[in-house]
Amino acid sequence: MKQTDDRSPTRRQIVLGGVSAALGWFLGGGSALAQIAFKPARTESKGDVLVCLFLRGGADGLNMVIPYAEDAYYRNRPSLAIPSPSDRRRPANERAIALNEIFALHPALRPLYPLYAEGKLAIVHACGSAERSRSHFEAMSAMERGVAEAKASIGNGWIARHLLSVPRKGSSPLRAVAFSNVLPESLRGVTDAVVLQTLSDFRLAMPKSMGITQAEELQHTLREMYAGADRHGVNQTARDTLQVLQTLRRVDPSRYRPANGAVYPDSELGRGLKQVAALIKAQVGLEVACLDKGGWDTHVAQGGTAGWMAANLADLARSLSAFATDMGGEMRHITLIAMTEFGRRVRENSGLGTDHGRAGVMLVLGGGVRGGKVYARWPGLEPHQLEEPGDLRVTTDYREVLAEVVWKRLGNPHIARVFPGVNVRRLGTLGLV
Repeated sequence: MKQTDDRSPTRRQIVLGGVSAALGWFLGGGSALAQIAFKPARTESKGDVLVCLFLRGGADGLNMVIPYAEDAYYRNRPSLAIPSPSDRRRPANERAIALNEIFALHPALRPLYPLYAEGKLAIVHACGSAERSRSHFEAMSAMERGVAEAKASIGNGWIARHLLSVPRKGSSPLRAVAFSNVLPESLRGVTDAVVLQTLSDFRLAMPKSMGITQAEELQHTLREMYAGADRHGVNQTARDTLQVLQTLRRVDPSRYRPANGAVYPDSELGRGLKQVAALIKAQVGLEVACLDKGGWDTHVAQGGTAGWMAANLADLARSLSAFATDMGGEMRHITLIAMTEFGRRVRENSGLGTDHGRAGVMLVLGGGVRGGKVYARWPGLEPHQLEEPGDLRVTTDYREVLAEVVWKRLGNPHIARVFPGVNVRRLGTLGLV
């Protein structure tokens, strides 16, 4: 857009920063912002806010939640195995943290143990999809679309189908937010999802020479300019966009102060969850937030109690713990699910890492979760118990976990629409929520 004078900005000088805001500005009546009026006040909801965290790369569930009672675990991982909770030859901070007689947490996940002990964190082991390609792309596609295998013809995402099958809880254009570079497949098919890297993406880009007072005057001028009676065209779109921008000024992450002494790590995940917390507290009508954490494809130099994977786990644990601490009592209205496309091979490889496997681990955190338990139809790790060529068998369909959350925590009874083909008769048998 051509500029005439930085000191006297005109209508042609205004550039909307942020992909979603730009779409709302230019697409007129067809945009999500043009179709709804933003209401900053939170409406009473019948279900939780869903926070979906995808651990991309295939996180090693066997070293996240260690089956320390299995001799086969230690035989197959002479370098990578995490010392048993009872192994007094190692310092306490290097030993696994016992959860029950079979399973223990990786020591880097120690910040999550209080949540587990308080009954707010549940763990589902030996879970996954029926996709056997062991391909990141195929396995992630299956899970994000909420299907058994990647070859399924269903094209939209499971979260999108959930949102489309329930009434809107309000009129917020921030109903579903993904902190990512691209729209995740789980949200594909819903028209009112916003993709942001940071909340600051949603802003007005103004000339650098403009001061704060001038910027405020300009926004006031814009509000007056688009205060006309056009309820379906550019005027309505502009009004909606400006109201979103005005509301998000209250949610500036640079000014946000976590509650209850929570300290988020300065990592992509920590910053993302901090912004989710800010949105929830600002009561902007958020129903779903999607985040990613990559770096789990540990083919080489995976490490045991220290190293690549331990650092990733520490970030995960500190971020989730900070989020739960920050939200405090509000966690009773939040369900967070952490999932990964598949687990890793039982036997470590020659590069001191692990190759693509089958079953993995899911974490479910929230005030409505029946936590303090590892949910597992445990298949065992002895050779005759493994799936060829040496993987932990999938004994729990990941959709059982998601469906139970959608039904019991998000208040959506239309499970057959959200997860076509899932065995509805088994719904709730986990007793997870």
